Amino acid sequence: GRWGQKKPQAVRPRTVRNYYGYLRTFFRWLVSEGYCDCSPMERLKPPIARPDQIQPFTAEQIEALRRAARQSHNPHRDEAIVLFLLDTGVRASELCSLRVRDLDLGNNRCTVLGKGNKRRIVYFGRDTKKSLWRYLQSRPVEENEPLLLSMRGTLAGDPLTRAGLLQLIERLGVAAGIQGVRVSPHTFRHTQAVSFLRNGGNVFSLQQLMGHTDLSMTRRYLAL
Repeated sequence: GRWGQKKPQAVRPRTVRNYYGYLRTFFRWLVSEGYCDCSPMERLKPPIARPDQIQPFTAEQIEALRRAARQSHNPHRDEAIVLFLLDTGVRASELCSLRVRDLDLGNNRCTVLGKGNKRRIVYFGRDTKKSLWRYLQSRPVEENEPLLLSMRGTLAGDPLTRAGLLQLIERLGVAAGIQGVRVSPHTFRHTQAVSFLRNGGNVFSLQQLMGHTDLSMTRRYLAL
C-alpha cells in the first residue's frame, strides 16, 4: 500500500529505476558532505527498465466500450468521454481540467492545457462532436464551468477527478467484458497514437498532438 494506496500493487520497472537514481544521488551527496565514507548504492547494478508496451484497444473492444457507455447511468457524458479520449489521446489530467470554453465544436477542436502549463490544440471527429453536443444539451452550461461533471456520490455536480475518471473507465471495461488489455485512460492515449501512425500520420505531427517535449517519447509508439 505505498503512497496510501488501499490496494497494494507491483511497482513498475521504470519506477524502480527512478528510485535507484534518487538513492544513488542522495548517498553520493552524503559521501561528498562527509556523512559517510562510501555509498552502498555503488555496489548495486542499475535496474533494467524497458519501455512499457501497452497494447491498444482493438476495433471490437472500442465498439464494446461505446455500447457500455451508452448503457451506463450517464450515457451522454460517458460516451462523450470514450469518443473524446479515442480521438484526441489527451491525458487524464488534461481531460478533467477542460472547461466548456475550451471546446470549439464548430471547428471540431479543443484547446488543452498540458504539462508545463503549455496549451495545444487537439482535434476530434464528427461522432465525437455529436456526442459532446448531446452531453452539453443535457444540462445547463456556462463557458467558465468544468466540461465534465461527477454524477455519483457526495461529489455529484463537482468537476470529474482523475480518480473518478479511472473508476469510470474501469467500470466500462468490466461492462464491456474486455480482457487481456489494461482498461485505463492511458490505453486510450496509446490507441489514438498507434491508430494515427497506422493511418499514415508521421511522428512529428503526433508529437505535437500528444504534447510530447521529446521526440523519443513519441517513437515508442512505433514499436507497436
